[in-house]
Amino acid sequence: MKQAKAMKKIKLLILITIIFSHINSSAQEENRSKFSIIGNGGFGYGIIENDSEPNYNMNSDNGEILLNYKINQIVGISTGIGINNLSGNGFNSVGNFYHERTLLKVPLLITMDIKESLENFRIFVNLGFYGQNIIKDEYRFLNTTQKEVFDGWNFGAQIGIGFVFDMFWNMSAGINLNGQSDFSKFESNNNAGINDKQKMKDLSSIGIVLIIEL
Repeated sequence: MKQAKAMKKIKLLILITIIFSHINSSAQEENRSKFSIIGNGGFGYGIIENDSEPNYNMNSDNGEILLNYKINQIVGISTGIGINNLSGNGFNSVGNFYHERTLLKVPLLITMDIKESLENFRIFVNLGFYGQNIIKDEYRFLNTTQKEVFDGWNFGAQIGIGFVFDMFWNMSAGINLNGQSDFSKFESNNNAGINDKQKMKDLSSIGIVLIIEL
């Protein structure tokens, strides 16, 4: 008789524990923020495509900070700011030069957070469009330097894929691959000595990504 009563108490205790665990888990899911901060940075190269002058390669050091909102468990939308520092050698009708350019980028992206079968591993994808503005532009020739040769805004499309590992309950990190191409062109200033239009195409970079759940 005592054993039967003890078994009933144990079963009741187990049932209460299961119910409490379920309620607690549901509450945590409801209270979990749908917002996250995404930071990524990397290096790569692309091609400056000119209308009139020869094309040339540029190295890239770039980074972005994005605020991401999860629409559901997989799909989200994000925006933020990015910086792209370009540098490279080339030549045009004026002569050989070393070119440095800094761009401020504002992306608008769709994100996809895809869980994989491996524990603590997921794939993070982003794709969308951006607008960017030249904040520094400098051509160094042998005997002279020309600044602010090109200015203004242009627009393009980008895609990125990150291979991410969960490090802590709210933080993940991994390797990130990015690609982007402009689909509109910058125009040179009338007083720059260079009369041309140009855009960056096939810019590819590799780096790291950090995701912090808020």
